[in-house]
Amino acid sequence: MFGYSMADIGNIVVMQGFSGLSMFTVLLLMALGLAIIFGQMGVINMAHGEFMTIGAYTTVLISKVAASYGFTDYYFVFAIAIAFLLAFAVGYFVEFIMIRHLYKRPLDTLLATWGLNLVMQQIFRSSFGAKEVSAELPEWMLGSFKPTPDIDIPINGVFVMVLAALVTFGVYMFMYKSRWGLRVRATVQNRTMAGAVGINTAKVDRVTFALGCGIAGIAGAAFTTIASTGPTTGTLYIVDSFMVVVFGGAASIVGTIASAFGIAQAQSILQFFMTSSMGKVSTLLVIVTILMMKPEGLFASKLRK
Repeated sequence: MFGYSMADIGNIVVMQGFSGLSMFTVLLLMALGLAIIFGQMGVINMAHGEFMTIGAYTTVLISKVAASYGFTDYYFVFAIAIAFLLAFAVGYFVEFIMIRHLYKRPLDTLLATWGLNLVMQQIFRSSFGAKEVSAELPEWMLGSFKPTPDIDIPINGVFVMVLAALVTFGVYMFMYKSRWGLRVRATVQNRTMAGAVGINTAKVDRVTFALGCGIAGIAGAAFTTIASTGPTTGTLYIVDSFMVVVFGGAASIVGTIASAFGIAQAQSILQFFMTSSMGKVSTLLVIVTILMMKPEGLFASKLRK
């Protein structure tokens, strides 16, 4: 098949599977933020990728400062926290000045955030230039280890997977085990009743939107470990992120994880045997076919309107 023996195909699938895990972690972090904004709030945020870019550029800048002062081995965890806080703050501001006026108007939200997407890209281009830049990774994140003679597992990929697992657990605890998460779910299910019992629904909206943007900032920090960053970096992931959320089922964390893993692995393996474009098209065709049979996604949440 394709000129490869069965043993070769097996090794390729394993290696591409590990390669797909890096894409899976970035997609998962992006989709978690989007699942909160789109799945919980119904806001189509076309600028979500730009919040990822904020996190990526923040990490790059901090890495340059750390390299100048000799703290390269210690900066990355600090950079993740700053990337989250900065993306959170920008998201909070955007919700206050624009998004809060557009709830229940999905088309207007789509167009407004698409315009914001273009504005933010131009700000990145003017501030950092059109060329892609890379963060200087700590030495402990470089290299790989070999569980078998034929398989190399990059250390930075393992770190990003651990980071994605921690963020996913944090989102679950926030949404389903905290008082604030209870307020978010109450607002989603019945906004009028939530307001009647004393929940500040406007504040819930603002913080929830900002949280989704902050998680995208963490995705940007993780992205710097596997690729360079440019003004349009986030845009490259926005379509796949929406695809993950819709395919997994809006507002479902389990669905988001399963969908991100399946899409990342499918694209990684198919792109080895096909062109990159054909791999994406083949994956999209399978997703569309499944959604035709199960339009609510893999793990649908039943919410009252």
